[in-house]
Amino acid sequence: MHQLKVLILGPSSFFTTLNELKPFLKFNPVKEKTSSDFDVILFDEEALKDKEDRKIIDDCDRLKIYASNKKLSNNYDAFLEIPSSLKEINAAVENVSAKNVFSKNSSIEIKKYSLNKNEKKLSRNENELILTEKEIQLLEMFLKNKKPISKEKILSIVWNYSSDADTHTVETHIYRLRKKINDKFSDENFIMSTKNGYSLWRKETKSQRICLQVSIEKELLNLERVKVALKELKNKLFV
Repeated sequence: MHQLKVLILGPSSFFTTLNELKPFLKFNPVKEKTSSDFDVILFDEEALKDKEDRKIIDDCDRLKIYASNKKLSNNYDAFLEIPSSLKEINAAVENVSAKNVFSKNSSIEIKKYSLNKNEKKLSRNENELILTEKEIQLLEMFLKNKKPISKEKILSIVWNYSSDADTHTVETHIYRLRKKINDKFSDENFIMSTKNGYSLWRKETKSQRICLQVSIEKELLNLERVKVALKELKNKLFV
């Protein structure tokens, strides 16, 4: 099992104390600032006053734990109140790491969007949209099925209703979800309707594939013509 490496920033005594406690810690304290081989940064108030340490804290994308006797408003990943017991120090590192793993496992990429199931957010660039639990279930179901899904099947999967139940529930939820996404992201084709049901994916027809192939072949032909023209021009210039 990988033992977490924690970069310790602050006065030398801060690292020395933790290093002496290393046999009792559930992580490996390190002090090499030039290396990127660490998982978490543990720092105190002194590190925030040091120009070099502050730059590492601000620029690094690792997990950050702020250790102090007073809590700052800065949005770090965790706060460790000091003085602390060994149990509290170990718990702070383990908890922030576990939270990060959970967050990564809760994130799903859908088209050009990111769906965070934990926070119930659909995001793209700087825009975020809060979703309901049922809306998340619908998106997960669409993501797992590349082919269109009928209203009856959606009703069965998401609502556990029989296929002969009223499909108006499905239509209403999908209508609302489409509207929310279109209002926030101006994307009216996020969920598409076909005669076979709903889908996130637009089915490519045979004629579309042929047109695409023809277009590619034309581009390649034009590229060859440009190469020939450049070669002829080069020969004329350097004769």
